[in-house]
Amino acid sequence: MENPENKEKQTKPNGEGGFNWKGMILLLVALGLFGLVLLEFTKSSAEQINYKEFKELVENDQIVVDDEHEPARFLSLIRKNGSEHEIRGYRQDGVGEDGAPKIVAFKAPVDLDFSRDELQGVLESKGLEFAKQDTENTGLGMMFMSFYLPIFILLLLLFLFFRNQLKNAGKGAMSFGKSKAKLMTMEKNKVTFKDVAGVEEAKDEVWEIVEYLRDPKKFQRLGGVIPKGVLMVGSPGTGKTLLARAIAGEADVPFFSISGSDFVEMFVGVGASRVRDMFEQGKKNSPCLIFIDEIDAVGRHRGHGLGGGHDEREQTLNALLVEMDGFDKQDGVIIIAATNRPDVLDPALLRPGRFDRQVTVALPDVNGREEILKVHAKKVKLAADVDMSVVARGTPGYSGAELANVINEAALLAARKNLKAITNAELEEARDKVRWGKERRSLALSEKDKKKTAYHEAGHAILFYLLEHTDPLHKVTIIPRGPALGMAMSLPTEDQFTHMKRGLLDDLVVAMGGRVAEEIFLDDVGSGASGDIRMATRIARSMVCEWGMSDALGMVEYGDGDEQVFLARDINTPRNYSEATAQKIDAEVKRLVDEAYKRATDIITEHREKVEQIAEALLEYETIDGSHVGDIIEHGEMKNPPSRPTPPPVPKEEKKVEEKKEKSSDEDLPGGELAPA
Repeated sequence: MENPENKEKQTKPNGEGGFNWKGMILLLVALGLFGLVLLEFTKSSAEQINYKEFKELVENDQIVVDDEHEPARFLSLIRKNGSEHEIRGYRQDGVGEDGAPKIVAFKAPVDLDFSRDELQGVLESKGLEFAKQDTENTGLGMMFMSFYLPIFILLLLLFLFFRNQLKNAGKGAMSFGKSKAKLMTMEKNKVTFKDVAGVEEAKDEVWEIVEYLRDPKKFQRLGGVIPKGVLMVGSPGTGKTLLARAIAGEADVPFFSISGSDFVEMFVGVGASRVRDMFEQGKKNSPCLIFIDEIDAVGRHRGHGLGGGHDEREQTLNALLVEMDGFDKQDGVIIIAATNRPDVLDPALLRPGRFDRQVTVALPDVNGREEILKVHAKKVKLAADVDMSVVARGTPGYSGAELANVINEAALLAARKNLKAITNAELEEARDKVRWGKERRSLALSEKDKKKTAYHEAGHAILFYLLEHTDPLHKVTIIPRGPALGMAMSLPTEDQFTHMKRGLLDDLVVAMGGRVAEEIFLDDVGSGASGDIRMATRIARSMVCEWGMSDALGMVEYGDGDEQVFLARDINTPRNYSEATAQKIDAEVKRLVDEAYKRATDIITEHREKVEQIAEALLEYETIDGSHVGDIIEHGEMKNPPSRPTPPPVPKEEKKVEEKKEKSSDEDLPGGELAPA
């Protein structure tokens, strides 16, 4: 459950997330007032004349007094200073372009101490008088009210409008060191442990944290202390982040989420400042959970960088180490981190007291896969005959993300076929698509390429079927799928956690089958076996260097067993074996591959006719199952052959274009007949 104060802070509008209507209204009001001031200022601008010229205007009857110009009927007398006054009014100045009289404003100074009687006499002779309300509206007050006050109001409104923008700009410019951790809200899409399947042991370990946060006295009664940090380790797609979201859904405490890359910036010291600010927020909301995703971005091993030791990442890591278990301990702040590269993390980060517990989120077994499929199947419509246990047995080695993708791809395939529910056919096609790629039926292969691919895959298929320690053959196809032009697919009958030597040797033989079949039946070899050669070399080298399966080199590991170079640690590190041993390793790897090639040659030569039959079946049907290959090997023919392939349907838009082209080409010919060659 969230802290109500934090929730109120989040939901309270602050002008950052949407349009600032209040500020826009204030700006429009300010502009309107400014326009009125300019209008009044424009209106107040008048022609300056002297007192003598004013008397001439009165004597010549040029003062406007008719009803058409009502505002100018009375003259205005404005007091300036003491007896000094100013006469304001309107006079007629010829005729305008439209024939109407042209009216011009004027003002004239007068000193009433000297000219009062004379002025009164001049005005009475023409029937003019002064407006009474203008006689007292004078001085600095009038100037302030007419000019300075509107400008002051304008500046005040502009300040109110730009205040939020100035605050936000200050946050953006001066808040590099503020933490980017977000307080997760799980009100709408709340994830609980019911939504997490296939990782029961991991759920049990993290459930202790949720239980402790709910009832700390239960554990403190016996003197137990809850782990300060939990590191979730597992392959990509196994559900580490989903498990963290489930903890957030189950725990009644604030839950902050941040990525490891959010700490690292181009400015030195920003990451360390963000770490301190993150723990400061956690301390204010204690007890709370902080989830750091992909912590390897900030927690990498120190001292192995290509540059100097005093870099930004190391400062950030040092700050994280101190905050997790330093002199100033943070009680009630539990860190949950996730990574798929625990080998690159700094040892000081993994010690008890910081990350006390490492939770391994492994690939699900057959029961876990079935539970995961059932969780994701709740969101789609399945046919009545769909059995998720069958799908689970056919997806060994699939992660939770891949299983979710299988369900989604099956739903998309069913929708494309306008089906009302997902059937077993869509699930099988989605499984193959997720693991091996989508079929590329539109790829135009020549007959020569099809024949080469058919014999290549037939060589793999017969070895899959005949060898004892290989996985069962699932399907053989010469339809391009993913990057491959053809494929012989196998599926294990059960989950495999270890590799046996006999099985690895048979895998080497199967890998050589495609090249051997090309050499025997086509009397030539192509580049299509590059993937097989790469896989066979990797298996043979692992057998020799890592798994101790070579009699010549024995039970010794050669190399550190890490295929990936970590920063600069492995660039200049000398290997832990001599040059003579390296030659023995290369010779032993080559021996294993050569022996596998010889075994593949002997088996394919012995069953030459069966390989030809499998290749012919592939050329005719394009895709055959493992049972069809078994029928060919055991009985010489397929008892239940698959349906012949149909060309992919042409989209309606392409059909219309082709029909238009044909129609236009026919219309060009006279009488609809063919033109002579």
